[in-house]
Amino acid sequence: MRAIEVKAPGLFTTVQDLGREGFGPLGVSPSGSADAIALRLGNRLVGNPEDAAALEMTLLGGAFLFPEGAILALSGSDFGATLDHVAVDPWTSFEARPGQTLLLGPTRSGARSYLCVQGGIAAKPFLGSASTHTLSGLGGFEGRPLRKGDMLSIAGASQPHRSRTVALHLLSRLSPRNILRCTPGPQSEWFPESSQRLFYNSTYLVSEESNRMGLRLEGPSILLSSGGHMITEGVSLGAIQVPGGGSPIILFVEQQTTGGYPKIANVISADLPGVGQLRPRDEIHFERVAFEVARSLLQEQEELLSSQELIQE
Repeated sequence: MRAIEVKAPGLFTTVQDLGREGFGPLGVSPSGSADAIALRLGNRLVGNPEDAAALEMTLLGGAFLFPEGAILALSGSDFGATLDHVAVDPWTSFEARPGQTLLLGPTRSGARSYLCVQGGIAAKPFLGSASTHTLSGLGGFEGRPLRKGDMLSIAGASQPHRSRTVALHLLSRLSPRNILRCTPGPQSEWFPESSQRLFYNSTYLVSEESNRMGLRLEGPSILLSSGGHMITEGVSLGAIQVPGGGSPIILFVEQQTTGGYPKIANVISADLPGVGQLRPRDEIHFERVAFEVARSLLQEQEELLSSQELIQE
């Protein structure tokens, strides 16, 4: 079986697919790729199903040797990749010959890059998904981030390389935004109008403490009306909760599945992949939209992703 040898793991590299839905009642968050659009497109570039397992790298990429060769694509942020010292571009498929090494450096744009390989990464599913669930130590490769010397198996037989690239003029319509659109949260009415205006009119910085579980934000404190005590309840992906100190937190792919803090808003589904590309110290703003607008934006995004013109050969 073809393999990938990890010569250097990078800062935080894990095996991820599109995650495991429906296990929140059991206390298991979906995990999966932080930028689902990048993963889906990267897999299409190498001829995989969109949900095939790939490598997700965060802020700093690794070095990977391909003893038997492989068909590859890099998607998401630009990590300045080279194949045996020759630059390779993101959003385009390419072939690694037997014995070649792919080297990635620090990010030049967003937070995460995806290395997709034809056939996908072979990993034993946990609750129907190959994604690494780091909180429980399950899924992916031994339930953990990669280390130097790890050997990853590539699933499926090798097929001839067909050069594919993402149409850049269409890709720009899927690019991450620094204005995150939100619908009202289940406790939005608990916040006085002055707090809501402050939330939507302010600039926030992504904290250094942010991770796949949640993004802590630095900026104006959002205050509740008097009281505000609530019973712990289920929380959704992208919920923006406000703890007692008033600093918002965007709950993300490895979030806790229940919480007792009020939620002022929820990032819409169409903008969640962009949350996965936010780096510490990035500036963001929030924009309130109606539920009907959120559904329309997601439908528009899915129509673009399914377009035959998006992937060019």
